[in-house]
Amino acid sequence: MGSRVELFEEIRRDRRTQALSIRELAERHNVHRRAVRAALASALPPPRKAYGARPRPATDPWAGVIDAWLIGDKDVHRKQRHTARRVWQRLVAEHGAVLSEVTVSRYVARRRVELDLVTVEVCIPQTHEPGAEAEVDFGEFYTTIGGALVKRWMFVMRLSHSGRAFHVAYGTQAQEAFLEGHVLAFQHFGGVPGRVRYDNLKPAVTRILKGRDRDEAERFVALRSHYGFESFFCQPGLKGAHEKGGVEGEIGRFRRRHLVPVPKVATLAELNEHLGAADLLDDTRVITGRPVTIGAAFQVERKALMGLPSEAFDPAKLLQARVDKRARISVRQCYYSVPVRYAGRRLAVRLSARTVQVFDGPRRVATHERAFGRYVEVLLLDHYLEVLKTKPGGLPGATALVQAKASGAFTVSHQRYWDAVRRVRGDGAGTRALVEVLLAHRSMPTAVLVAAMDRAVDTGCLDPQVVLIDARRDQATHLAPVIPIAALAKYDRPAPSLADNDQRLTARSTT
Repeated sequence: MGSRVELFEEIRRDRRTQALSIRELAERHNVHRRAVRAALASALPPPRKAYGARPRPATDPWAGVIDAWLIGDKDVHRKQRHTARRVWQRLVAEHGAVLSEVTVSRYVARRRVELDLVTVEVCIPQTHEPGAEAEVDFGEFYTTIGGALVKRWMFVMRLSHSGRAFHVAYGTQAQEAFLEGHVLAFQHFGGVPGRVRYDNLKPAVTRILKGRDRDEAERFVALRSHYGFESFFCQPGLKGAHEKGGVEGEIGRFRRRHLVPVPKVATLAELNEHLGAADLLDDTRVITGRPVTIGAAFQVERKALMGLPSEAFDPAKLLQARVDKRARISVRQCYYSVPVRYAGRRLAVRLSARTVQVFDGPRRVATHERAFGRYVEVLLLDHYLEVLKTKPGGLPGATALVQAKASGAFTVSHQRYWDAVRRVRGDGAGTRALVEVLLAHRSMPTAVLVAAMDRAVDTGCLDPQVVLIDARRDQATHLAPVIPIAALAKYDRPAPSLADNDQRLTARSTT
């Protein structure tokens, strides 16, 4: 059925062309005669009566009671004020009212507006100049990494003028990720905006003071000084959400657009490749109300960004950690192995958002991918080999061995050689033979050692020294340079000639 205006037009047309009576017009168009008279009187339908103007026989007897409860809520904490359901429950229980819950909820919603009990905050539209401002926030999401569903956090920086955003995933919201996100975002944009808006993230703010004053973290102040931008902190809580609505909406839009369905990846690095591809895809998007794509707008804004400094800011955190008797250091409630010779010593640790590096003075002694959670162990089998030479019985159940097998560092070829040499020499001597081969991984390629172990098992010559000699011979064969014959052409010289000597001898004899 068309609109009421079209219905009035049809009624008026039938009246003019066929001279039908009001009753006949009402029957033809299936309307009341009042509607026919209204159509004949005016081509425009009369306005409908407002909801509040109609009588309310169900709620009118209780209007004074409901209004008193709502007005009394002004002096009550917001978490203990009447909801529409509670109003309906009290009317039924205390006054014996017979009415539905939805009738009460409609009345309560309307009266709250009429009594000025609902405050609507007005937002002022903003125009952002190119390169003037950006917004930063973290957003959480779920992903499947290595077959396990885990929660991760997405650092987002969005340029306010063009709407271009940078996304990178981390396993934590700690200060290392917060600072590294800035460094990567500025490199991605090729410049630095003049000002960046934040809510009161702990990596940036240590204490909220009166108004917009904040006690800021020293590392954040150093980052801001290094790149030369200004910071702006929004009001705490829900009041400040609209002050950086651009990045708030961007997090939800990006999550719905590019993280549904839940991505399944092998590593966090693969997930970040997925996010990077999504950022490039979004350059073709057009924001509602804007005449050009995000990519085209960014090309204009790029020229207005401040230049990058000659050196990037180092977002890592420097720590000191003591090595325990299991050759581990504890960093953020996770354990990482170091070579056993450092047991009992204190070492320097460089903690970044993705890696943990351990130093003995200027020398790096261990590098691990950062773990997330509590009491997670990240152990390298290579760090325990010196102890396993004297304690071979500790290898079969070693956590480092389990992790090496899971990562693929301890291959099927290693296991075959270990099983074969233990059958011949026994558990202790066989394990020591395997450790000798594992120690050779520090100086020789894995591929040649694996091939040598396979040949040893096939031929039955399982002595570790023979395996190493075979691997070195194979390595020398592969590393020996092969010089093509054509490359030797540059060394060619013309054959010597005796013509000059013949001329000198002829001249001497003539004289």
